[in-house]
Amino acid sequence: MEWLSNFAQAGAELLLQPFYYISIILIALQYRRQVLLERKLFHVRLNRWGLQTWRTFLGGLLAGIGVSMVSLFLGMNLSMEGVLLIWGASILLMLFKVRYLCLAYAAGLLGVIQFVVNRLPEGPASGFGAELLGAVRDLNVPALLALAGLLHIAEALLVRWQGASFAGPLFYEGKRGRPVGGYQMQSLWPVPLFLLIPAHTTGSVLPWTPVFGGDAWLGGFALAGLPVMIGFSEMTTSLLPKAKVKLTSSRLLFYGLLVLGAALLARWFSGFTLAAALLAFVLHEGLIWYSRFEEQNRSPFFVHPDRGLKVLAVLPGSPAEELGIAAGETIARVNGAAVNTKEELHEALRMNPAFCKLEVLNLAGEIKFAQRAIYAGEHHQLGVVLAPDEDAPAVVRPGAVSLLGLLAPKRSAEPRSDRGSQGRSGRAQEKPAEL
Repeated sequence: MEWLSNFAQAGAELLLQPFYYISIILIALQYRRQVLLERKLFHVRLNRWGLQTWRTFLGGLLAGIGVSMVSLFLGMNLSMEGVLLIWGASILLMLFKVRYLCLAYAAGLLGVIQFVVNRLPEGPASGFGAELLGAVRDLNVPALLALAGLLHIAEALLVRWQGASFAGPLFYEGKRGRPVGGYQMQSLWPVPLFLLIPAHTTGSVLPWTPVFGGDAWLGGFALAGLPVMIGFSEMTTSLLPKAKVKLTSSRLLFYGLLVLGAALLARWFSGFTLAAALLAFVLHEGLIWYSRFEEQNRSPFFVHPDRGLKVLAVLPGSPAEELGIAAGETIARVNGAAVNTKEELHEALRMNPAFCKLEVLNLAGEIKFAQRAIYAGEHHQLGVVLAPDEDAPAVVRPGAVSLLGLLAPKRSAEPRSDRGSQGRSGRAQEKPAEL
């Protein structure tokens, strides 16, 4: 009954905090931005932002339950002032880039700030400044870093489970200014945590001693509700989404284990706290930089070969999905005619408006045949989103999204100024209308 009472109280605290609802709103804005980009580039909607938001909510809930169970043995010294500091640092960082809304960045930044504050002379004993400095000094940075490590382990599992389903096709500007196809994989999960904290209560004492807290656990325990947000952001023009997700989740798992180990080391050797805080921040940025470095030095995958049309994506429930066409495959012939441009594809489909036969090169380079009847009202390209040609109307320049990018998503896709050049068909393209 004591544990049930603590859970009920912590749940009420969690629901009364505005940060949990703010995180859900940010997630909805992110998926709304993705849908608007898809409509602008492809004139269709590949995903439903409401469904995506609901799926991330459930994923975050499961992650919160798992991390909370493990944290029962770690413990946490966390006050309401500490919660406000964590979210204040997170929101401040998010103003620069949305992906900075991560506990690893907030904990790393607060660890550095605490190191500086502890070396400042004592200030006034009262006032807002004194309370703020006192809250910074009282933060248990190693415990925060351990929690960040656990959350990244959970994030690695969520990325492996859900990451590929959140991948959205986009047109990017390539190295030489030519458009290339790719995928943006960005997701945020709201994670409700129930953290075990030491407290002076009339209840029983824990039968075990958590790692963080020391003698503070002799007075009893309580549960605190803390909403946090985890997420990842990746783009790829050289790999299929599933391959990129597998690679990213493995690196996140390694990162989470390393940060957790550094936090435990800082627990027993306080002089290592600053190094652990810097490690959490710098290594996270290093993983992102290395991923971008890999993408820049690999050949783009979603570009049209000399013969055929590369498939960037397939609309859910479309004829192409029924025909078994997958992203990354190449359409070589339609109704017996070779197709190398979108115009040739449309002409070949009009040869027999009621039926189509396809020759497709799969990912292994083998030819497969597919055929199907065509019905009125179906997608004019069978539901296939092709890799971009030279006449792509707009591209998305790679880069992190800021809070302004979520609130004003229409600025994310820019019209291309070089469409006067010739496309794959060799004909001059007309100047597009402004998007």
